[in-house]
Amino acid sequence: MNGHQGYTRLEGSSEVEAFSSRPQMPSKDVDGGALFVLESKGNWKHAGFHLTVSIATPALLTLPFALRELGWVAGVLALGLCAGVSFYAYNILSQVLENSERRGHRFLRFRDLGAHVLGPWGYYGIGGIQFLVCFGTVIGSCIVGGQSMKLIYSILEPESTRQLSEFVAIFGIFMLVLAQLPSFHSLRYINLASLMCCLGFSLCVVGGCIYAGNSVDAPPKDYSISGTPASKLFGVFEALAIIATTFGNGIIPEIQATLAPPVENKMFKGLLVCYTVVVTTFFSVAISGYWAFGNQVAGYVLTNLAPTDGPALVPSWLILLANGFALAQLTAVALFPWLGVDNVMWMKWWVEVYSQPTFEIFEGQTSDVKEGKYSMRNLVPRFLLRSSYVAFATFVSAALPFFGDINGVLGAFCFTPLDFILPFIFYSFTFGPSRQTPRFWIHWGIVILFSVVGFLGCISSVHQVILDAKYYKWFADL
Repeated sequence: MNGHQGYTRLEGSSEVEAFSSRPQMPSKDVDGGALFVLESKGNWKHAGFHLTVSIATPALLTLPFALRELGWVAGVLALGLCAGVSFYAYNILSQVLENSERRGHRFLRFRDLGAHVLGPWGYYGIGGIQFLVCFGTVIGSCIVGGQSMKLIYSILEPESTRQLSEFVAIFGIFMLVLAQLPSFHSLRYINLASLMCCLGFSLCVVGGCIYAGNSVDAPPKDYSISGTPASKLFGVFEALAIIATTFGNGIIPEIQATLAPPVENKMFKGLLVCYTVVVTTFFSVAISGYWAFGNQVAGYVLTNLAPTDGPALVPSWLILLANGFALAQLTAVALFPWLGVDNVMWMKWWVEVYSQPTFEIFEGQTSDVKEGKYSMRNLVPRFLLRSSYVAFATFVSAALPFFGDINGVLGAFCFTPLDFILPFIFYSFTFGPSRQTPRFWIHWGIVILFSVVGFLGCISSVHQVILDAKYYKWFADL
């Protein structure tokens, strides 16, 4: 597909004729990325699985820390605001895509929609941002996957001297295998399993926090915000960035592209499935973690349940189970490491989900749509490119296990515009709400608010990189 055309033509008597029903008759406007990776075969339940996995991740275990930096009232309000705004933003972006489909142009990729609205800058700018998200996610997944494996192994084998890089390499092998799944649609049942794992580790954490909070060994519950005025200010920046990024997605058009046309209302149903899980897990973990540990809650609440400098506050089997669920989820998509005080994890981490835009680019440039998806002509370059991509990311993960600090900057820079700014700009371009309507001012108020949040998040991230720079070391055993 020509990047500046940016859509698939829907031909025939109906504007919404499914291009996925014509796999043997590829249009000149459909490249291998659209036809093979973004094949449109899914239903609203599959969209719900993809959406949930792209948002409800182990990153939610950092939310108690965000409440610690904001306090009860501001923290819960910020959590509710980001939940409502992100749901609304994703819904109106879906409406923009549905409107284009009704007019005969189905945009399959975020960058294609960007090209239509913003011109070449939109195409290359959004494409570049998405690539940073995808590549950073693979690196972060391998780091945290390796650390989760190391933690589990150290509990089972306390005398182990194995290095983090060894576990990163093992996890990278898992990622390399999963990377060979041919399309986004082929991940639907893996993502359903990941959804269940998200519910599993959230239940473990909530139960563990309630158990620990009622334990005689629990720290005193102090909900005051501690620190100097400067540290409190950076804490607010960081907390807002954590919450906003935890709700981040960045690949709504690619997820909607997996739906069999017509897509009208399917994404809305999928979002309802997604946010049922999101609201249930995000609020329960954030509130229970902050309630149990107050201003002593760490960046990753599991650290409080099993502190390194004292006895565990919950049974070991619960820690193993929670990490097992998180590790299982990481095999589909994986957690970003650290930003901020106490190693705060706040970036997204779904490898296979967030790798699809990159894989789509690979196949769009190298595949021959006249050949079958599993022909040797297309299978060999797919295997080589995807394997090389994951292998290189695994090497970077082992060599730079502190990469999460850098990705903190990328998180504020990438997720904020994709999720909280561009959807409202695209909606304004498409539907043109009048300045006389409340919607116009609400939309631009959200754009301004989250532009400020993203800017403050970048400042906080750069500040953390500077603080942690002295600890950076090649192949560090973190």
